[in-house]
Amino acid sequence: MRSDVHPIDGDLVRRLIVGQFPQWAGLAIKRFPSGGTVNAMYRLGDHMVVRLPLVQGGAGDVDKERMWLPRLAPHLPTTVPTGLGYGEPAEGYPWAWSVYRWLEGENPEAGALSEPVRLAEDLAEFVAAMRSITLSDAAPQAHRGGPVASLDAETRAAIEELRGIPQEGVDCTAATAVWEEALRAPVWGGPPVWLHADLMPGNLLVDGGRLTSVIDFGCLGTGDPACDLFPAWNLLPTKAREVFRQALRVDDATWIRGRGRTLSQALIALPYYRETNPTMAHNARHVIRTVLQEG
Repeated sequence: MRSDVHPIDGDLVRRLIVGQFPQWAGLAIKRFPSGGTVNAMYRLGDHMVVRLPLVQGGAGDVDKERMWLPRLAPHLPTTVPTGLGYGEPAEGYPWAWSVYRWLEGENPEAGALSEPVRLAEDLAEFVAAMRSITLSDAAPQAHRGGPVASLDAETRAAIEELRGIPQEGVDCTAATAVWEEALRAPVWGGPPVWLHADLMPGNLLVDGGRLTSVIDFGCLGTGDPACDLFPAWNLLPTKAREVFRQALRVDDATWIRGRGRTLSQALIALPYYRETNPTMAHNARHVIRTVLQEG
């Protein structure tokens, strides 16, 4: 998918485990298929998972999760990753890496939710809990947590790229109108709030239709609360979307910014991943359709 991906395979993972966590050296190691673009994941035995950054840009996420997840977890209504070990660069692998407790569940799929309204309520409870957290130490700014305008150049460039891919069928004029509405919306005037900042379906686990875990906190930090409204358009159908909004009491300006941010991410992802990552491209198409139909 990217030219800067570091090669990772089972033999490398085995050497890293043997060298740094010999107590787990006898456990089976198996690549776990994922649509993620920043980390590779390998099952370690039945109860653990090894997570290794694929690119330099994800290397700092290990330290961020190690520092903040244990402090955020007690305040959250769902299970989050529990670190069991933190590895160091070795065997030619250049970055820190993690071993987490394995969390059971499945990624939800837009259009195939068994309990969409209850899932919307669960998601709203998680987002509200994140927003309510106050910690004494200075928090990092969330990835994508800044003003909507900071995404303008990249979003417009993606729209122009999609104009040149007519087979995708994106109404670029309508997409531009939604984006410009987000740019005109009043900026967040309150204090920055804690955010997961990457609430994609691939970072959610459900069981029986209900949210059980939220994973991959590599983008966490504080910022505009609109940044955690992504599930409204990347996952939830119309009725559940409104339940999600009402549960969080989202004002019009924040809703418009959230819709614009979600659309921006999808517009950027689609031309980038359309030929290399079917999962990301499929969700991007879903978001674009959903947002433009709603608009």
